[in-house]
Amino acid sequence: MTEKKCVPSMDEWLREAKKDKDFQECGMYLFHNGVVRGTAKAKVRMGEENTQPVTGMDFAYDRDKVEKAVEEARSLPGIHYVRAWLNEGHLEVGDDIMLILIGGDIRPRVIEALQILVGNIKNHCVRETEIYIE
Repeated sequence: MTEKKCVPSMDEWLREAKKDKDFQECGMYLFHNGVVRGTAKAKVRMGEENTQPVTGMDFAYDRDKVEKAVEEARSLPGIHYVRAWLNEGHLEVGDDIMLILIGGDIRPRVIEALQILVGNIKNHCVRETEIYIE
């Protein structure tokens, strides 16, 4: 069994971001905190009603692909700070899957960058398998 990673502090991340060399360029910081939910993805995304409750998830990711996705997000217009952390192994409902922090000049750019990065990671960098009640 994989030992769970220690989840970083969002407060500490924000303190560090505000000390970054480009902090004066950031007018907004936005966090994403993805967690394991007890409802199947098929139900919430596709409306399937005949799904079993989720009891956990097996989660893995490709570090090189995540690093590339983070670098791509950093290169987006107006984005000056990007940080990502991903968990791994067997996760329970309520466990943190990933944390993302993005800082940039204006709200629309920061929101767009967060959507792009989280979408890229979820669609191209991770393997997640929901575990259901038997």
